[in-house]
Amino acid sequence: MKKNITFVSILSHLWVQWIMLGSMFVNTFLLYPNIFYDVPKSLETAMEFMEVASPHTYFPPIGMASISTGILALILGWKVKPARKWIFWSMLMIVIEGAISIVFEWPRNEIMFIEGTDVHSVAFLKETAREFVLIHSIRVVTNIVGSILIFVGFMKYYKYRLLENKN
Repeated sequence: MKKNITFVSILSHLWVQWIMLGSMFVNTFLLYPNIFYDVPKSLETAMEFMEVASPHTYFPPIGMASISTGILALILGWKVKPARKWIFWSMLMIVIEGAISIVFEWPRNEIMFIEGTDVHSVAFLKETAREFVLIHSIRVVTNIVGSILIFVGFMKYYKYRLLENKN
């Protein structure tokens, strides 16, 4: 029974990570080009568009789901040595991505979308937008790496289970 729970736990974390990765790609290739194409006007247009829901509505809960499922997968999968380090490093990428978001992106979001031109010059907003996009690129890379690592970890766990059942 515990093996099944561990399997589902690791699979759930993989699934959440892939949802997060897909979401990052949607932001990167569909949403952000529209938000950052003509700062500050495009920021104002984006705020009107995202009045009901925005990345801020979506990413904190999915990020928390990723961390929660990752911690559970790491705890339950710890005894499986071939998978352990892959799950651990995947979790480290998630923590790094979250820290980057909180420390570097959230303050820039406030500058661009809350304070805006009421508080800051257009030149400062443009620089902040460039910084945001650069930081976002780092987050995308950490998410890609984390998603690959948990996929490998899942496959290592699955292989271990298959070989264990044969013996």
